[in-house]
Amino acid sequence: MAPETHLMLTWVIAAKATNNPRDCRLVTLAGIIPDLDGLGLLLDWADQALGHKQTQYYARYHHYFMHGLFGAAVVALLFACFARQRFRVGLLALLVFHLHILCDLVGSRGPSKEDLWPIFYFGPFDHEPMWIWKGQWPLDAWPNRLIGAGCLIWALFLAIRYNHSFVGVFNRKLDAVFVDTLRKWHLALSRPISRTMSR
Repeated sequence: MAPETHLMLTWVIAAKATNNPRDCRLVTLAGIIPDLDGLGLLLDWADQALGHKQTQYYARYHHYFMHGLFGAAVVALLFACFARQRFRVGLLALLVFHLHILCDLVGSRGPSKEDLWPIFYFGPFDHEPMWIWKGQWPLDAWPNRLIGAGCLIWALFLAIRYNHSFVGVFNRKLDAVFVDTLRKWHLALSRPISRTMSR
């Protein structure tokens, strides 16, 4: 799945399962951090732009370093150290990390039917077991878009209720502005509806 879908999905889970913004941020980060092993794409682009020999860091290492048990354990233990509710955040980090892996197994295929993305659960130490599903959806398939849109709508409603949003994962000041704007829009939209209902 696309990184923004992982962000929305894990933030919704984190917002519902934690009781403070700090732990919510940590759990959300645990759900998107597996894609750090996809940063090889930037190196591939840089090599191509500089006219160097073509590299395949993205194809070789994405879903290998951080999409398995080792990455899940490291992230869960590390993030639990910074949490207010350590045990809860550790368990939730394991959960959303594995949800990320499952979502990628189901919905991360490339453009052709042969362009399947495997998961190496014991990577980076072993290539076995290699999990692959031949029914994998393309990254831009309608199920991924529907899940992404649904999670975005849910996340926006939760942001109004909880007074913080997925934006706060990256910047708390910007998050305050974003949530304030959402609340104003919500209030502006709910006034005409309440007037219509009262007639």
